[in-house]
Amino acid sequence: MMKVLLCGGGNACHVLASYVSHRDDMHVTLLSLFPGEADKLRDAIPEEGICCVNDLGEDIYGKPDAVISKAEDVPKDLDIVVFALPSFTHEMYLKALKPYLKAGVTIGAMPGEGGFDLCAIHNLGSEFCRHSNLFALETLPWACRILDYGKKVEVLGTKKEVEVIVSPKHGTTKDEVVTDVLHRLVGRLPELDPVDNFLAVTLMNINSVWHPTISYGFYRNRDVTVPFDEPPLFYYGADEYTGEKLSKISDEVLEIKRVLLEKYPSLHLDSLHHVSEWMLRSYGDDIGDKSSIYTMLRTNKGYRGLQHPMREVQVDGQTKYLPNFRYRYFTEDLPMGLVVTRGIAALAGVKTPHMDDVILWCQEMLGKKYLVDGELKGKDLEHTRAPQRYGFKDLDTFMKVNHYLDDVSTKVVENHVSSFAKVETPAQ
Repeated sequence: MMKVLLCGGGNACHVLASYVSHRDDMHVTLLSLFPGEADKLRDAIPEEGICCVNDLGEDIYGKPDAVISKAEDVPKDLDIVVFALPSFTHEMYLKALKPYLKAGVTIGAMPGEGGFDLCAIHNLGSEFCRHSNLFALETLPWACRILDYGKKVEVLGTKKEVEVIVSPKHGTTKDEVVTDVLHRLVGRLPELDPVDNFLAVTLMNINSVWHPTISYGFYRNRDVTVPFDEPPLFYYGADEYTGEKLSKISDEVLEIKRVLLEKYPSLHLDSLHHVSEWMLRSYGDDIGDKSSIYTMLRTNKGYRGLQHPMREVQVDGQTKYLPNFRYRYFTEDLPMGLVVTRGIAALAGVKTPHMDDVILWCQEMLGKKYLVDGELKGKDLEHTRAPQRYGFKDLDTFMKVNHYLDDVSTKVVENHVSSFAKVETPAQ
C-alpha cells in the first residue's frame, strides 16, 4: 500500500483526491494548512467520495482516507508528497513538513512553477534533496474546475502530453519508477514526457507566460476600476495583440536557451519550445484553428468558458465584476514564474523588453515591487523564487549549485548554501 500525501484543497487537489483515492493500492491523506479548509472539506465530502466528471470516460469517485490540517498528523514513512496548490505556499508547506519527512521520500509539485528545486533545496537542505526524489510537472495535467465544493469537480480538458522532471536521489539513475507512479496518480493521460533538468521546466513554465500576459493584453487599455456586467472570457477573449505579445515573450525565453547552450554545450534543454508548439503538443485536435497563437487560444475546447478571475461588487443594487488581481494568475505566476525567468535572463545577459512590459504592469496591479529601473532589486524580491532571492549573482554558480551541469562537486553546493544562509533575511 503506497502512502500518498496530497497538499491543497482547490481545483487540482479535488481531481487528484478523486483519482488517487479511487485506487485500492493507495492510502491517501489530504493536508490543507489554510485555516478552516480541512474541516470544511472533510465535512463536505460525501460517503461515496468526490465525483470527478472525466472528459475521457466514466465519472470517477474517490474519498481520501484522512483530511488533516496539521503537518504533525501526516502518516509516518510517506512514499510520495504532491503539492497541488499555489506555488507561493510551497515554502510554508516545506517548512511545516520538514520535521516529519524522511530522506528517500518522493516530493514534488503539479505544477512546479519556476524554481521549485531552488525552494526545496533551500528549505529541506541540499543533503535531504540529494537523497530523495524531487519532481515537478511543467503544468497541470488538466484544465479543471470545482462544480460543488468537496463533492464534484469537472475535468474540462485533459492535456495530451505534459513534461515532467524527476531529479533522482543520489546514487540512482533517472528514476522511471517515479514517472510510473505519477501516471498512476493522474491517469492514463496525459503522457508524461521526461525532461532532463529542473531548469528546462522552469523556463518552460507555460502559466508564467500565459496568465500574466493574457491579463496584461486584455486590461492594458482598460480602466480597471470600471466594473463589468459579466465576467469576461479569459482565453476566448484574447485579441491579436495578446497573441503577438505571447509570441515575443516566448522568443525572449528561447534567446535565454540559445545563450545557455552556447555557453554550456552539454546542457540539455531539448524540451524548451515556443509556446505555439506547446499548445499544439498539449491540446492537438482540441484546437479548432491552428493558424496563430491568437486563434489557438480562442478555439481550444479545453479553454471554453474559462473566465478572468473577478470579484463581485454591488453597484446601484446590481452585482457587477471587477478584476481580482489577488488571484494566482498574479500572486503565483508572477513571483514564482515570470520573475524567475527574468532572473535567469539577467544572469545570462539576455534583454527582455516584452517580458518587462508584463512584469511592470502586473506588479503595479499587485502593489508589489520586483523589477525596478530594469533590475530585480525591488523590496518584494524576497517573496519570489528568482535566483537573486537565493543569493545567486553569476550564471556559473547558479548552474553548478543547482546541478544543471554534470560532474559538479558537492563542495560547490555546500559553499553557496552556507554562505547564503549567513546573509539571508528571514522571510516576513
